[in-house]
Amino acid sequence: MVEGIFLTNEKRIINIISNRNYESRKTKIILVDKLEEMGFVVSEEYVPNAELNICIGGDGAFLRAIHRNKFPETPFVGINTGHLGFFQEVSPSNIDEFLYKYINNEYMIEEIYLVEAEVCTKNKCFTLTGINEIVIKGIKSKVIHLTMYIDGNHLQKFSGDGIIISTPAGSTAYNFSSGGSIVYPSIGCLQITPLSPISSKAFRSLPTSAIIPGDFNITIKPEFRYENSILIVNDGVEFRYDNIIDVNVKLSDKKIYKLFKIYNKYGFKRAESCSGLRKWCCI
Repeated sequence: MVEGIFLTNEKRIINIISNRNYESRKTKIILVDKLEEMGFVVSEEYVPNAELNICIGGDGAFLRAIHRNKFPETPFVGINTGHLGFFQEVSPSNIDEFLYKYINNEYMIEEIYLVEAEVCTKNKCFTLTGINEIVIKGIKSKVIHLTMYIDGNHLQKFSGDGIIISTPAGSTAYNFSSGGSIVYPSIGCLQITPLSPISSKAFRSLPTSAIIPGDFNITIKPEFRYENSILIVNDGVEFRYDNIIDVNVKLSDKKIYKLFKIYNKYGFKRAESCSGLRKWCCI
């Protein structure tokens, strides 16, 4: 129980977004009871004017919640009932501590950069927005050939399984597993990481990742015979387009916001047990 905390008559709404596994459902029941006892109005349907989104599940649940609600400006915080918890930093056993610190404003809000891809075919352009990464790869694991430009300047003729274009937040995900670098979350940039690059006389694929300033545009043009053999993967969700002319990738103008850095009475609390650049604090 969170002791000594009761809100005023002002209506304060908190959205709870949860997956359906047993641990998440059990945690949601406990959380709803505690929030209502504290005087919050709890909504299990997304309410735009809520002050906070609490997502219960793993990192997959966090990504789905943001995509389904169209990248809202309302801050998120995650309670981890899954296997991975890079975004979901509150454990179910520490809900009381989190609520106490939240109601006492002992936190900060972190901006998370997003990536945006404009996929142009012969007939139409489509826009995708991602939190972790945009991946361009061949269908059925085929090798693809691409020409890449940075702000209109030729970078490489790529041959291989594909490329990952990741955000700083996504640098610890698929990008890192594929040999990319970890980027500090507050740095506005994109990272290009090759997937199984092939170097030959015809194709000079970069063997390692490259970090691109956030105000630069990345243009990828498939060779004409591969224009129908490409998958665009946005945060793990596959999209297939025919007759692709080019894909233009940049940092999105949109951002999302996440609670982080819980204070103690001496200032910022930085737990020594946390690993990775993103996890400044374990709640």
